[in-house]
Amino acid sequence: MAQHTSSSQLVIGLAGLGTVGSGLVNLLHMNKELIAQRTGRNIILKTVLVHNINKPRSVQLPASVKLTQDIHELTDDPEIDAIVEVIGGLTTAKDLIAQALDKGKDVVTANKALLAEAGLPLFELAHKRQRILRYEASVAGAIPIVQTLKESLASNKIKALLGILNGTSNYILSEMTAKNLDFATALKAAQDLGFAEADPSLDIDGFDAAHKLCLLIRLAFGVQYPFNAIQVQGIRDLQALDIRLASELGYHIKLIGQVQEINEPTPSLTAGVFPTLVPLDCLLARVEGSFNAIQLHANAAGTLFFHGRGAGDLPTASSVLADLMAVARKETPNNTGYFQDLLPKATILPQGAATSCYYVRLMVQDCPGILRDIAGCMAEEGISMRQVIQRVDAMPVKAPSHVPLVLMTHETSEQAMQKALEHIQALKLPHEPIVTLRVFNS
Repeated sequence: MAQHTSSSQLVIGLAGLGTVGSGLVNLLHMNKELIAQRTGRNIILKTVLVHNINKPRSVQLPASVKLTQDIHELTDDPEIDAIVEVIGGLTTAKDLIAQALDKGKDVVTANKALLAEAGLPLFELAHKRQRILRYEASVAGAIPIVQTLKESLASNKIKALLGILNGTSNYILSEMTAKNLDFATALKAAQDLGFAEADPSLDIDGFDAAHKLCLLIRLAFGVQYPFNAIQVQGIRDLQALDIRLASELGYHIKLIGQVQEINEPTPSLTAGVFPTLVPLDCLLARVEGSFNAIQLHANAAGTLFFHGRGAGDLPTASSVLADLMAVARKETPNNTGYFQDLLPKATILPQGAATSCYYVRLMVQDCPGILRDIAGCMAEEGISMRQVIQRVDAMPVKAPSHVPLVLMTHETSEQAMQKALEHIQALKLPHEPIVTLRVFNS
């Protein structure tokens, strides 16, 4: 077990000195007096694990802090009480956290990918060793949703949770909407400003949001929902035409992560990350730039909405530091928010059974009979349409040979929609691949 050096201080080791790690170092200095006032202890940084000791740093470390490339200088040091992991990844980070917990140290992490894909054995180890494993910064940056679900809403049964969980994708969609940009141009702008990585796949393909959603499902519903069971569709293929048409119809397109409990025929969960048409009068539609937002429905508290910065050095570091302060207060481990940390597996709604309203856009010839044939394919699967729009004027050239036909459906199952689209494709009516997007129903 870790040998705590003093009741008046919490000695920590930090793994990672990138954006979040540097922000934490700065925040420990900026809010030193506040930390002591709220916890009765000082938080002292002793050792920092980095990939390259000689790399120039944008943050000024105290002279007493040691840089190392050896994880054992964090995990095996008896003077270190707790470890902060912000290096990311699934290998070194997992080994570091496992060794730290096994040696009796508490852990704070921002690693949503690790906890979503391989977190179960780490939670089991923390439970076995009775150590704290906190991860507020792993979901939605500065928004305190993890502790809210664990504590403030602990008396509520959550029925549904959804939100904008990735700031990079939201920035790109905001730029496409406000400036009528194509996807590639908006992505380049996000990269130039540092909102998107050189390889933005994790963000724009929806997997970062899915990692966060996986953690939120555990907290909200008290079950293990496998990460690979979450349906994921990113924004890489979104076209400016659909952004524009959605706006004209009274919607903004947002990348939404969502989970909902369905009670028939048996209580089951359905979860996914999808680009979704959100009505302009909905708060989620007004979340712009790199901000995140989460909306949930609780049986006692009702509908709640959380909004804030989803990334950045100080916003994310503030969540890391809040977790460290809980460690400094020697709080009882409450890692999953449930008395039994070894959570049961989720009952998942069968593939294709989830229902939604849909936006369907087809590029078709402007000639008689096309709408009749498409409507017939929809009717065969029991899909009714609430709005049909043909937009010749939406095309950039006069008298185009193919024009956009937009169908807004009533609620239907994913399976029925897929079958209807297969019928339409078999008739060889669309000139291009059919665009199908879910429509948010508040």
